[in-house]
Amino acid sequence: MREAIQAKALPVSIHVVNDGEQAVRYFDQADADAGAPCPSLVILDINLPRKQGGEVLQHMRRSLRCSNAFVIAVSTSESARDRDQMMQLGANAFFRKPSEYAAFMALGDMVKGLLAA
Repeated sequence: MREAIQAKALPVSIHVVNDGEQAVRYFDQADADAGAPCPSLVILDINLPRKQGGEVLQHMRRSLRCSNAFVIAVSTSESARDRDQMMQLGANAFFRKPSEYAAFMALGDMVKGLLAA
């Protein structure tokens, strides 16, 4: 994901959390501290450990400061149900993680498009 974004030479900072609970804490910290960073865009795996992506997305959409961030839900799943659920919860886009490197790099175009909106 980092390579796909860097390949587009986008002027962004990337912050990574390792699980859903860390993601929720990140948004809570942003709400508690006006000086804490709030993302413009979140790339959210729907199958996070410790708290699923859907729960994280719902929490983020209730955030006082971060609720308007763009969200790209990502998954290895081709399930229309997974995609529809994430879109209903407020994702702006859905990206199925492909197994081919070149196809994976298309994520950079998706990020670029959302940030330009």
